[in-house]
Amino acid sequence: MSITGPCAKNGLALQDRPSDSAASWRIALPHSAAAVPVARALVRTALAELEHGADSDTAELLTAELVANAVEHTAAGDAPIELVVELRPSGCQVEVHDPDPMPPGDLTRPSGREPDPWLEHGRGLVLIRALSSSCGHRPTDKGKAVWFRLAVVPPQWRPRPE
Repeated sequence: MSITGPCAKNGLALQDRPSDSAASWRIALPHSAAAVPVARALVRTALAELEHGADSDTAELLTAELVANAVEHTAAGDAPIELVVELRPSGCQVEVHDPDPMPPGDLTRPSGREPDPWLEHGRGLVLIRALSSSCGHRPTDKGKAVWFRLAVVPPQWRPRPE
């Protein structure tokens, strides 16, 4: 696992961003299931430390889905999966980069069939479509990036700290 950019709190990499962006993190994750909890922790820590207004639970869930999909649906090898988290005044964007150029199926439009309630798999992209303010994918030089955005939750709708 490697982190790029100057060091920030808790060993996260905070990178210089344009003025319209509050902060950005980029981390290379192993191509294994171990990447999922690390990605969740990065998103949770980033949102908490900057007291950002995006919903942390939703961000963690959707990040876990993207990373798990990248691990499961791309060929294992030396190429790591890369997680990019951008916190902006309007919300957050999370991207997962993987070495497979093939777009994820049914991300930006429903497949027309309901997920089988008896299967453990098949709901990740449905969750991403349903819970994010937008989502998509784009080609990269080394494969693709799959992303989602969450808008800032208005303060009156946020849970109060106990």
